[in-house]
Amino acid sequence: MAEPVTHRGRITAENRLPGDADKDTLLAEIVRVDQAGEYGAKRIYEGQLAVLGKTDVAPALKAMLAQEEEHLQAFNRIMAERAVRPTALEPVWHMAGFALGATTALLGKDAAMACTVAVENVIAEHYAEQAAQLGDDERDLRETITRFRGDELHHRDVSLAHGAENAPAYPVLTAAVSAGTRLAIWLSKKI
Repeated sequence: MAEPVTHRGRITAENRLPGDADKDTLLAEIVRVDQAGEYGAKRIYEGQLAVLGKTDVAPALKAMLAQEEEHLQAFNRIMAERAVRPTALEPVWHMAGFALGATTALLGKDAAMACTVAVENVIAEHYAEQAAQLGDDERDLRETITRFRGDELHHRDVSLAHGAENAPAYPVLTAAVSAGTRLAIWLSKKI
């Protein structure tokens, strides 16, 4: 089992290697991609609710959407405070997020829940990697990311409880959504 990352006295980006982003670039990428991700998640849930808004899963979707909206507001604030530009891909995520949510919901509530499991697993992994990169000089940002990671893991667990694994072709669906989520993360850091 891996040792937990300790942050005591660490400074963000102090151990960077040649070619790694400097501290300011790293922080801008973290804030930009997290704001974009929370925006995309909000749009996925909106797409799912457009299709499943009158089903038994609607209350769970609405609760998860409300948390994603809180996360987005927090990253919008952080982005403004730090003068970080948003991703230029936001119009793409606006449409793609909604389309992903609505399309998986059209396949049925289990498929919508499988989509959520895939997205939230990737985001939880992504947030854990970011938290490990942040030193004590960025304690507040690290704690925000860690708290939001807990919410994303909860969303995954709620989706599993609502039958995600019953979705047709669950492994294929979650692998495809996971790959797309990783691509969106990579693109949103830079563009």
